[in-house]
Amino acid sequence: MPPGDDIQRYLAGAWRLMMGKRDGVALLDLSADGFWNSFFAIVIALPPLFVGWAGTASELGADPMASSSRFSYFLRLAAVDLGAWVLPLVALAFIAPMAGIRDRFVHYVVATNWASVILSWLVLPAALLRLFTTADSQLVVAASFAVFVLSMVLTWRLTNAIIAKGPAVGSAVFAGMFVASVVVLIALQSLLGISFPQ
Repeated sequence: MPPGDDIQRYLAGAWRLMMGKRDGVALLDLSADGFWNSFFAIVIALPPLFVGWAGTASELGADPMASSSRFSYFLRLAAVDLGAWVLPLVALAFIAPMAGIRDRFVHYVVATNWASVILSWLVLPAALLRLFTTADSQLVVAASFAVFVLSMVLTWRLTNAIIAKGPAVGSAVFAGMFVASVVVLIALQSLLGISFPQ
């Protein structure tokens, strides 16, 4: 794992990019080591992710029709979220040359990995609320929706700043990666037998 000071610098760079400031890229490590080290962002994002998985697993496991334990749901939810984090990036590695963004692929992966840490922690308040109330609580729904909208705005800004090929290309990459993440999420949920009660 990168040293703490380096991680703080990478997170600061990702945040600047999320604010639409392209100079944030100068704070990232875009070397081969920096590329692979950026996946340690998953480890830093685990605490808030654990809270979200625990809350959802508790609700699914409490369903009278549930055939699995809460721990089983927890593990499957973890696999779904981590798959939705990594698999779209793998797909982008193959598509980037055809999309004309091969020269920005490493930049994008490094930036989005560290930005995902920030987004994971932004979701924490809503996840904590869900632990102490029901998922359909108006407060939880409002908080979750607000965080979702904020996350989309910040991710769109980061994508445009890091791709640096104009808003049309940046928005296309943003939309493509969003759709890819949703498709992977739905496919993995179906594959792992996760269904949410109506």
